[in-house]
Amino acid sequence: MDVGTHFYSLHTRFEVFVTYFGFLARFLLIPLLLMGGLHVWDARRGVGVPAPFRTWKAWQVIAGHVVVAMIYTTPWDNYLVATAVWWYNPALVTGITIGWVPIEEYTFFVLQTILTGLWVVWLMPRLRYPERFVPRPLVRGVSTAVLGLIWLISTIVLFSGYTPANYLTLILSWALIPVLVQTIFGGDILWHYGKLLLWGIVPTTLYLATADALAISAGTWVISPEQTLGFLIGGILPLEEFLFFLFTNVLVTLGVTLVMARESHSRAGLKSESAT
Repeated sequence: MDVGTHFYSLHTRFEVFVTYFGFLARFLLIPLLLMGGLHVWDARRGVGVPAPFRTWKAWQVIAGHVVVAMIYTTPWDNYLVATAVWWYNPALVTGITIGWVPIEEYTFFVLQTILTGLWVVWLMPRLRYPERFVPRPLVRGVSTAVLGLIWLISTIVLFSGYTPANYLTLILSWALIPVLVQTIFGGDILWHYGKLLLWGIVPTTLYLATADALAISAGTWVISPEQTLGFLIGGILPLEEFLFFLFTNVLVTLGVTLVMARESHSRAGLKSESAT
């Protein structure tokens, strides 16, 4: 059985996944409840964030990222739907929309940000980090230069009007702006906590990309074949969709790490409040 047939089989056996809210309930709400339970269990055992991240409280940082995600993603995602880069099945949503986007999509922004944020914070006490932070201006400079070049090329291609690259360049040109801000400020801090970034980004991206593939196979939403390069992972998932989840998880993981890291507070001249 090939991957496409496997996903179709899953869809036919679990039809509740078809509706957008059904998808959110199974693939985001349940993991969120599990993560919440793990955090409660940690709190009862006295397991908190390690010393390098005892700055601002985790819930404040995650809540802040939810607000930023909503503000930054809303106009971009509305543009995608308005220009038919992707669209949803109107029979599988409530019909409540804000702009061009259904309310379920906004709920997705919120739940994904919280889920990834909670995952990163849960990982913090479970990983070891280098004891001494060494500022590395070269790391900041090189990472920013490379990402800046990618952003420039992407933006040029975007405005060139090459239709098959629309979705790819819209993702890169949108997502790399905040990533560049993060690397300019703390590329070396992020390098210092590289293990946290790896474990924060990879599992969440693979999980959400897999869930997305199932939703696509179920017809919950559709990605425009005309505005994508046509490379399908497993015969179902457009490369661009995988990159979307990669970059959104990168944004949350890098953001939570930087905002909570004591090195960031020191660099910014902030007084950190103790967090448990």
